[in-house]
Amino acid sequence: MVVSHNKVIADWFERFGNDIYHFLIYRVGPTDAEDLLQEVFIKALKGFNSFKENASPKTWLFSIARNLAIDESRKKKTKKWAETVPLDVMNEPKTNSSPETILDFNEDTKAIYECIHQLKPTYQDVIILRGIKELSVEETANILKWSESKVKSTHHRAKLALQEELRRCISYEEVKSPRAAR
Repeated sequence: MVVSHNKVIADWFERFGNDIYHFLIYRVGPTDAEDLLQEVFIKALKGFNSFKENASPKTWLFSIARNLAIDESRKKKTKKWAETVPLDVMNEPKTNSSPETILDFNEDTKAIYECIHQLKPTYQDVIILRGIKELSVEETANILKWSESKVKSTHHRAKLALQEELRRCISYEEVKSPRAAR
């Protein structure tokens, strides 16, 4: 039985759509993520015949998403990304959390996302794929079209750069924030 391309893409959307959406949120922000997610699957449908059966559909779709995110970033190079990533239902704070705790979490989360966005694009990609989406070294290498050793070394450098960026962001926030006095 021959399965239609539409059915296969729909199945992939169900299986990988959430992960790709979250990757796009980290890469381009929540405003453009939904549109780019649709573009990923439209491109996948149009390019289905170029998909190599021995490849992983997940890494192929992430590659498409990454390329679209790079294109989008180039289009909006002058626009600063300063939005927080919305909490999904699974990560919403429990009702017993105080509003101050929720505010602190949102501000900390925003600071982390902004710091990630300050990193160079290759570091952003590897931090999101390895650190946040928890993809394997092999999967990350396939998506980025890198060797596994390059993924490992770049991930290490990216973590160090993110730590430094977080130190810089946090010390800056402490200087300008009246909440730091609490």
